[in-house]
Formats: sequence, C-alpha cells, structure tokens
Amino acid sequence: MSITTIDGKRFAEMILQGANRLSMNAKLVDALNVFPVPDGDTGTNMNLSMTSGAKEVENNQSDHIGKVGHALSKGLLMGARGNSGVILSQLFRGFSKSIESKAEINSMEFAYALQAGVDTAYKAVMKPVEGTILTVAKDAAKAAVLAAETESSIDKLMEVTLKEADASLKRTPDLLPVLKEVGVVDSGGQGLVFVYEGFLAALKGDKLSITKVSTPSMDELVNAEHHKSVQSHINTEDIEFGYCTEFMVRFEEGKTPFDEEKFRSDLSQFGDSLLVIADDELAKVHIHAEYPGEVLSYGQKYGNLINMKIENMRQQHSNIVGEKTKAAPKTESKQEKMKYGIVAVSMGKGIADLFRSIGANEVIEGGQTMNPSTEDIVQAIKDVHAENIIILPNNSNIVMAAQQAATVAEENVIVIPSKTVPQGIAALLAFNPTAEPNDVSAAMNEALNSVKSGQITYAVRDTNIEGLDISKGDFMGILEGKIIITDKTQLSASKKLLTEMVSDEDEILTIIQGEDASEEDLEQLVQFIEEQFEDIEVETHKGDQPLYSFIFSVE
Repeated sequence: MSITTIDGKRFAEMILQGANRLSMNAKLVDALNVFPVPDGDTGTNMNLSMTSGAKEVENNQSDHIGKVGHALSKGLLMGARGNSGVILSQLFRGFSKSIESKAEINSMEFAYALQAGVDTAYKAVMKPVEGTILTVAKDAAKAAVLAAETESSIDKLMEVTLKEADASLKRTPDLLPVLKEVGVVDSGGQGLVFVYEGFLAALKGDKLSITKVSTPSMDELVNAEHHKSVQSHINTEDIEFGYCTEFMVRFEEGKTPFDEEKFRSDLSQFGDSLLVIADDELAKVHIHAEYPGEVLSYGQKYGNLINMKIENMRQQHSNIVGEKTKAAPKTESKQEKMKYGIVAVSMGKGIADLFRSIGANEVIEGGQTMNPSTEDIVQAIKDVHAENIIILPNNSNIVMAAQQAATVAEENVIVIPSKTVPQGIAALLAFNPTAEPNDVSAAMNEALNSVKSGQITYAVRDTNIEGLDISKGDFMGILEGKIIITDKTQLSASKKLLTEMVSDEDEILTIIQGEDASEEDLEQLVQFIEEQFEDIEVETHKGDQPLYSFIFSVE
C-alpha cells in the first residue's frame, strides 16, 4: 500500500533507520577518504552527528512531523562534528524549518523540504564545492521535486530520490578530479546515500538489522563532563564550582511554563558543565554549581523536584589525586568576565600545553581522529567566561563546526580559520589583548599567512595522487594540505619535506615531535637542518600528537 503522507511517528522511524544504516557503514565511509592518511573520519563524524539527531528524536517523540523535525535539527546542530557533520546538520535544518508548522506532509511537501535543506546547506558553506555531499543532496532534491509533480506516493518518491542520489554519487569523480584519480566516490555523499537508504527502508517496512540508537546517556555525558571539567584541573582549589548537582523537574500546571532555551540560559548563570535533557513532562539537569541550593530553588519554579543528587567534587578530586581537601568556600558565585578568552583545539598533550603557555584559556581535545562537536565548542565558549571569545580550530575539518558554534553562542565569537597547528600558534602570537575585536581579528587572520605548515604521517593504503605513487606503510610529507613526497623511512621523508619547505628567506623552524617519533630521529633531523640551513633558528617541542610523527612550522 502506497504512503501518501508522513506524520511525526513515521518520520521518526525514517530517521532512526537512516541513522542506523549510516552507523552500520561508518567505517566504509571512513575508508573513502581521498588522502591515504590514517584520519579518514567522514563516516565517524557523520555517524556521531546523525546519531545525536536521532537520539533527540527518540527523546521527543510526537505525531506532529514539525516537532519531530525540530528535534532532529536541534540534535544535529549540537552534535555536528567535522565539515561533513555540519553540512548534514544544515541539510536537515532547512528541511525541518520548511515543515515546522505541519502535522503531516505529502509528497510535494517532502520534496520541497529536501530542496529547502539543500538551499540552507549551500548558504552555510562559504565556497561550495561540487562533487561532494552538497551535489548529491542537490541532485536528489531536484529529482524529488520533479517527480512530485506527478507522484503522490512518498515511498515511490523516495525511491526516485535515492536512485538519483546514488547516480549523483557515482558522478562525483567526474566533478572532482582527485576522486577519479584515487578511484573513490565522495565520502560525504556516500554517507548521505546510506541515510536515504534507511529512509526508504522505513517507508517500505524493511528492516536493516536495526539496533537501538547508541548515543551517550545522561550518565555517560555526565561522566564525560567530569573527565573534562574536574580531572583536567591540576589542583583541587582550581575547581570553581564545587558541587555536582543533578535533579529532575516534573512540570506542574500553575508553575512557570517551561521554555527550554530560557531554562538553559538561566541555569547557566549558576555554574558550568550544564546538561539538560527535556521532554513534555520533565527536565533532567546536570550542573556544576557553587551554591546548589540556588539551582534547586530555581528548578522548583517549574514543578516538583525528584531524583536529587549533590556531590562535593572538591572532596572527590582530593581523593582521586591524593591531595588534602582545600575546603575554603568561594565568597562570590560569579566572576567578572574577561575582555577576551581564547579557545584552541589541539591533539596531543604537548600541543595543548603549548597553546596554554602562549595564552589559550581553554583547549579542547580534538583533531583528525575525533573532531569536537558544535556542543563541545559551545561549552568551551561558556567555560572561558569572557566578553569576546576567539576560537582557533587548527584543523580544516573543524572550522565549520566552530563557525556553527559561533552562531549558537550568546557571546561575541570570533573564529580565526586556522587549518593547522602552526597557523593557530602564529595567530595566537599575533593576539593583542589591548586592541578592539575587529583589529584583533584582522591581525590574527593576517598571521595565518605568515607561516608554512608541514606534516609527516604514513599511508594506510596504496594509491596514486597527482602522479605520486604511494604504497601502504610509506611515510608522506604534506605541505599546506598537499602530499608532495613519499619515502620508506620517517627520517628520510622528513628531510625531503624540509628541503621543499625551507627557503633562504626563512628565519625560524619549529618542530613538534609526535608520539611515534623517536628522540634519535629528532636529534638526527635537527643535525640535518643545522648542516643544510645554517642561518635558520630551530625550536623543538614535544607535542605527543597521534598520527603525525612531526609537525613543521616555517616562518
């Protein structure tokens, strides 16, 4: 029997099927990474993003498709990781916006919603590139709109949409030469096709070995917050908000009507590490606060409090690190905001310490293997507690998530689009805390072009890129995001790359040593530089970064 309308319940089934289909094939999508580097994370990012949206839908079930769409959009927005995850979130943000007032939709409305998603996603990308997920989404939506003029069956319309998405995916190598050269289709487009396959399976009543959407529970999120917010402090007295406060509010008539956005905003004034999961009947809250009584009193404005738990984190931390508890209470619950706060993303403890040493207030762990989500970046923005927040993504695949976080945050956020660690360091060194925000932004952006960035990593498969034959296990030298040399040994690859990077005009070379690089290799590399480039000053830092044996900065 043909399906001519979709309500919230059926759309939720489509979302869950889509999320599961993508999850089942995330590693396959990862493997489509163009460069043979060990960080092909498109599938991982899309999976985490879509799963976040699906979980929000599970927590906000409704027969009203507009409400389900809103939940999906919200979950995707805050869970978006990497460029692929951000684009996916924008596709469904536009889709959901177009159906927000509707209880159910027909085939034409479904097709137009797909097109609205494409329009939103293209606007979100500064320089759209064809041959990517954007093209696949655009071609599929165009086919859907055309078919909807004569097709009232949504399941048949979805078949047309999926067929064209798959055909468009196969055409991506014709639009992006590097895809054809490597012999793969676009990874983000493939991820979207998997989502659409899940949609169609749900409409046809097929099962795709579905497992329950596996995303962090509140307890798991709380554990993650504790790991980030408590154990990362060096000393117990550094914990600003000392009480882990958890409770649930069961809403009551006659009490303050629940507005989740206002609820979150108001609670954020009491502390940090705020997590709120809400539905129509209750809200579950986790927050680190200095005065938990104030938090509970605020919660009571909305209804009855249940399942309350308050723990002294200073005591917990002291027990963990073996310190004697520093129990002196703070006299003020709020500190004055700084004029500027700086958030940097880094991979490796040494690089994180380096960013902190030159002025970063908050460092988010992340990089190629695990991009931080929009929500991670938003939380860091809140934690910095400043009037103007500067974000240094330090990775091309994190820039879009940072920009999306900037649109969500209440503070004035300046994203400096640093694509490498050397660029981030150069920008941070150009930071002038006495200047006005526009001048700060201009100076830091200008500094991005003052440094050359190089990396040494290894190939995870055989391939050929721009005439360069690469074998699995080879070490590769990457200059400004382009693989320019390969060699069988790490040291030889490093020497070749530096020979290409360093010119007579350069003055400083900084070497950041990764966790896989030996002290012996570092010493031999420094000796090589001193012999080959007599006038250049060499600095070395232990970065402990994974995947990249060495990161080079030349200026």
